[in-house]
Amino acid sequence: MSIRKNLTAAIMRAIRVTSFGGPEVLKLDTGTPIPTHGDNEVLIRVWAAGVNPVDAYIRAGNYGALPALPYTPGMDTAGIIEQVGQNVENFKIGDRVFTVRTISGAYAEYTVANSLYVGHLGDNLSFDEGAGIGVPYFTAYRALVIRAKAKASETVLVHGASGAVGLASVQLAKSIGLKVIGTAGTPEGMKLIQDNGADFVFNHREEGYMNKITEVIPGGVDVILEMLSNVNLGKDLEIIKYQGRIIVIGCRGTVEINPRLTMKSECTITGMVLMNAPEAEWREINSAVEAGITHGWLKPHIGLKYPIEEAAKAHDTVINNSGAMGKIILTL
Repeated sequence: MSIRKNLTAAIMRAIRVTSFGGPEVLKLDTGTPIPTHGDNEVLIRVWAAGVNPVDAYIRAGNYGALPALPYTPGMDTAGIIEQVGQNVENFKIGDRVFTVRTISGAYAEYTVANSLYVGHLGDNLSFDEGAGIGVPYFTAYRALVIRAKAKASETVLVHGASGAVGLASVQLAKSIGLKVIGTAGTPEGMKLIQDNGADFVFNHREEGYMNKITEVIPGGVDVILEMLSNVNLGKDLEIIKYQGRIIVIGCRGTVEINPRLTMKSECTITGMVLMNAPEAEWREINSAVEAGITHGWLKPHIGLKYPIEEAAKAHDTVINNSGAMGKIILTL
């Protein structure tokens, strides 16, 4: 039998999307039924939900795999487990947890998630911080450790490091002994990257900033985590080290490159989508992330908080901003 905690109400507040479009399609519904969980799933009372750029792409209908309408957006949550499926062994009612993927959606008072995509939050972080863990830190680990196979003493350029994934990448890279270069587009973003441990920080809106990178790392960088490849990929090829690795994490358009540069460096360019990870990788990443929480190197920076009623504003901000500054979350 599943282990259940009685709920005082059968309905909840949730953001519902009935048609793909702009941020205005995000509508608050106060009568959404609380979802039910299966044998391998848990029901979580959500106290904060993370907003990721991919949430906005899906909402707009500009993504490869789209959910059936209507749906509740989001993947990242933090909260307390209310109900546990009968096959779930590593969680119990009352556990403080975070998610990196949900079944019923994150922008709601309750969510259902497969236990594979749930992690222990513990007592070191707040629910707001917990909502900043999922997609950013899992993406950073899969890109840096699994896809790039980065090793201690190597150098990594986090090209666009002041956003949630970028800051997670900086923290992770420092924790495993890499030399870290980060870029941002504002002085505030640069300070944030520096405060999170980067060895060198540059303004990617400044003319000639790539030359400054080669001055401090004259032999080229081993790994580049690229957050905006349609703008930066050509520049990356000019500074990547011999047999270096470029991991494409973000892209908002097309790009033209000179393939001769790849021949010169014999580098690899690898695309990465977190949700392609097989089960073994999810388990590996979750173990590393939980260890980061326990040992203290994992510390999400919450840039902006909005109440769930302002989900549309949060979606506008996550795409249209003058410079990323950590994670955007919704509070419930």
